[in-house]
Parts: sequence; C-alpha cells; structure tokens
Amino acid sequence: MKQLLTGNEAIARGAFESGVTAAFGYPGTPSTEILESLAAFKDRGVYAEWSPNEKVALEAAAGASLAGARTLVTMKLVGLNVAADPLMTLSYIGVVGGMVIVVADDPGQDSSQTEQDTRHYARLAKVPCLEPADAREARDFVVKGFELSEKWRCPVILRTTTCVAHSKALVEEREPRPKNETKFVPDLKQFVPLPVFGRVLRRKVEERLDAQAAEAARSELNTVVERPGRSLGVISHGVAALHAAEAFPDAPVLKIGWGWPFPDALLRDFASRFDRLLVVEEGDPILEEHVRSLGIACDGKNFVPRCGELTPARLHEVRMAMFPGLGLSPLPQPLKEAGDLPARPPMLCAGCPHRGLFLALTHFDVVVTGDIGCYSLGAFPPLSRTDALLCMGAGFTMAHGMQKAGEKKPIVGIVGDSTFFHSGITGLLDAVYNKSSATFVVVDNRSTAMTGHQDHPGTGFTLMGEPTKSASIEALARACGVERIRVVNPYDQAATIAALKEEIAAPEPSLVVSRAPCPLHVRRRLGPARRVDAAKCVGCKACLKCGCPAIELSQTGSEKPKPRINPSSCIGCSLCDQLCRFGAIAP
Repeated sequence: MKQLLTGNEAIARGAFESGVTAAFGYPGTPSTEILESLAAFKDRGVYAEWSPNEKVALEAAAGASLAGARTLVTMKLVGLNVAADPLMTLSYIGVVGGMVIVVADDPGQDSSQTEQDTRHYARLAKVPCLEPADAREARDFVVKGFELSEKWRCPVILRTTTCVAHSKALVEEREPRPKNETKFVPDLKQFVPLPVFGRVLRRKVEERLDAQAAEAARSELNTVVERPGRSLGVISHGVAALHAAEAFPDAPVLKIGWGWPFPDALLRDFASRFDRLLVVEEGDPILEEHVRSLGIACDGKNFVPRCGELTPARLHEVRMAMFPGLGLSPLPQPLKEAGDLPARPPMLCAGCPHRGLFLALTHFDVVVTGDIGCYSLGAFPPLSRTDALLCMGAGFTMAHGMQKAGEKKPIVGIVGDSTFFHSGITGLLDAVYNKSSATFVVVDNRSTAMTGHQDHPGTGFTLMGEPTKSASIEALARACGVERIRVVNPYDQAATIAALKEEIAAPEPSLVVSRAPCPLHVRRRLGPARRVDAAKCVGCKACLKCGCPAIELSQTGSEKPKPRINPSSCIGCSLCDQLCRFGAIAP
C-alpha cells in the first residue's frame, strides 16, 4: 500500500519498518515532525522521547544501541553542534544495534541562524552520510542506513534538507522487521576508549572507511540518470541532483546518495565519459574539492551559488552563465501583483507573553543578550530589546561574560523555558559560581513554542503524551545557588517593571521567571477582545509601542490616523490598555 508522506513522515515510517526500539531527539525545524510521527507507533513497541538537548539524545541512543537495540536520533543542523562530542567518540567505539542520526540541514536559512553543511561532521567523525532526494528515498535510505550501521558497527548520518523534510511523495509501506533482542555484552577494549584501547580503535576506523568507500562506489544509493549528451556530465547529490537533472535536460547526472565516504571509483568512471564536468551541490564545495583532489577538472562553485537553496530557477541561471551561446532566456519573473505585496516582518504573535517582558525592558538602559526561540523576535522594532544573540543557552553565558569584561551598563540575559533545560542551567551555574552580577530572565511560556509547542522537562508531559514530573525552574536555580528569584506575570506591566528594577539594581545574580502560557498552545483568549473608543483616542499612538499585530492604524476622511484593534486577532492580553493614558482602550 502506498501513502503520500512528507520526508519527515517517511523517515519515521522507515524507522518503524526497520525495527527501531527507541528514538531520541530535540525539536527543531525542519526535523521536528520525525519524532512526532514516530511516537504514533507507541502501541507497536516504539519508544520516543524529547530529550533535554541533542547531546543527551545521542548519548541515550548510544546506550540503547550498545544494548543491541536499533535507535534513531533526530535534530536540526545546529543540534549536531551540541551532539558533536559523543558523536566523535561513538565513531570509535561503534554500535551494536543499528543507529541512524537524522540531521536536517536548512539551505537558505529559512528557520536557522546558520547554513552549515552536515557533511563536514560526517567527514570529521568518519561515519557514513546518506542523502535522500525525496520522501520515497528518505524511507528507503533509513532502512539502508540501519543495515549499513549494523554491518559496519558504526552510526550512520542521514542528511536531509528543508525541501526533502517537508515535500511529499508516494511511499510504499511495508511490514516492520522484528526488533533486535536487547542484552548488553561487555567488551572493555571496544566500549571503553582509554588511550591504550583508543589507539587501536583509531586504526580500525580508517580501515572501515576505506572499505566503505569501496562499497559506496558500487552502491545502489548512487545512481546515474542517463542522457545521450557527452559534452557535459553533472555530479550532484540529494534533492539538488533532481533539480540539476531538470535544469540540464541533455546532461547525464551522477546522483550521489551515499555522500561520504566518497565513491572514488564511481566518480572516476563517470568523469572519464565527458568533455566537461559540473559539480552541483548545496552548501560548501565538499564534493567539488574531492573531485579536484582526484585530478579531475571540473566546474562548480565558480558557477553554482554557495549560499541558499539550489532551486530549479537558480540552476537555470547557472546554465545560462555556463552556456551564453545557447541563447537561453531568463525564466519568467514573479507577477507584479505578487511582487508589490507589502513586506511582513517577523513579529511576536498577538497576545504573546514575551511581548510583555520586552515591553517592560524598554524602560531600562541595559544590554540584553538574547537566545534562540520565539523571543528572538524581541530584537525587532518597535520593541528592539535584544542586542546580541548567539545560540541556545548563550543568553545567560554571554551576559555573564559581558559583565565580567567590564561592560558599564547593566546586563540582562534571556533564555526560554525549553532552552533553560536544554543548555541554560550550566550557564546559570557558571554565573553564580563565578559571582556574576547580571540579571537572568527565563521567559517561560510552558512550551517549546517556536517549533510547534513540543513538551520539555518543565511541562509535565512526555512526547508520548504521558504525565510525568514537571521540573521546577526555580528549584533548579536555587540548586545552582541563586538566592534572588522572582516570578512575574508579564501581562502585569507595573509589577514586571518593578521586579526588573529591583533585580537589575541588585549586586548579585538574580533570576526573573516571566511566566504565562503561549495562547496559541492553550488555544484560548486571555480575556475579552479590546476596542478603541475613537472619541477618547487622541492619536498619540502609544499603544503601537508594544508592536501587537492586532493593532492597526485606520484613517477616516480628513482625520489623522488613529489606532483600531482587529477583534479577530486580539486575544485580550490587556497590554495595550496599560499603555493608553487616556482610557481609550477597553473590552
């Protein structure tokens, strides 16, 4: 039976059919839906969890694998930065039950702070990297990945992209294989990589890599799209290969599905057939540089963009640049009507509790170090209350470092509730231990909101919907040594401003927990919708300072524009009431 599945759903299906016992991950677009889809198989013996962070996820999967179980690990591209430490050693000690690590890259940075290329990590860790081009291949490559993992006793990375993760294809569903028996068998020399054993394991990794390269050269994961042309051959990978085949209709295409280690014999054989060779790859010129290292002349990033997603339209421009004599015409541009639509800058949703915290911070002359999540949108006007942003957890640690460097202004470091459990606790511990005087804020909306309202250790529920213990942010902060802890309701501006004033002035580290649930998650209004009384409104526009998308400017006749509130958008948070000094806003 065939089903129309997204790439993420197909990966979950492939993992289930491969006999996965346990799956671990941390939510992050574009990978989030994999574990959510896999959790649907809980009644058929699959365990799935949201781990506190990607390092924990990979380490937990390693334990399950060494006991013999097949395991899946999921994350987005930057998550592998967090999980890199265990990955490097796991390549040495290896696995028993097969392990596939799904990493979703984001060419074009649609939802990520970087555009990094996971193939670098596969090369660094010396583990295979498979690259499906669509949902059908995503399912098939997961199955193959588990087979390769157990054959070579090493983890296998499955690299997807935003396009593969979210596009759909028909996928044939099959019956699952039986799950592996779980029983850990101790092997000191294999599983304890002390230097005396690790040096031996290091040599085995190189031997494994050479053997894998030979297998990759004859693997069915690498295919050739044959065409009659012989003047140009194209080497590409993943979904970029499908776009390249469309953009160069006369050129044979070598589609690399097993991206690392490189299939050298296959590359040499394919290249020998053509007068000219073009390497088309999203991200860095990893494949191109290797082709050149084999002594094969080729074009690549001299024509193909290094940044952004390689859409068919962009590759059409590459073809025009390579063959100006063909007289190719540019593709039609977007319709004028579509191009003239006003820009819609990213903003916090109507009624978002984070807006109240950032609005309160506009009353203080402070430096704010932010973090990754919905609250990163606090950097945009009119709030403009985030001055620096690095990665998850760095809202706390950057604040501490800036204060220790001697910054004259008070410093406020912000993380979200999910981020606090992901990587914020260690930063807070560092700040207390080293006597920081920065102010630390957790914006707690009771959810991992930006990636789709996933649960975390503070919500009281697991990925599989089971009630569990709810970790306390305040208790963990006290355990780290924080003595000044305040919990505020960000919709109460007077109380929030007063609390921030006291804590920013404190000579010791303090924690402010700004706590209110995400309205989109709880799916209810906070209060009655507001309206503007035009007779009382003087048009001062103070209510616009909160940047709520429910507040609009309207102009009637010759009157100057006055705000109005869209009742279909307003959820009754009351922040605008508190900004209006003339009593013009009311339920």
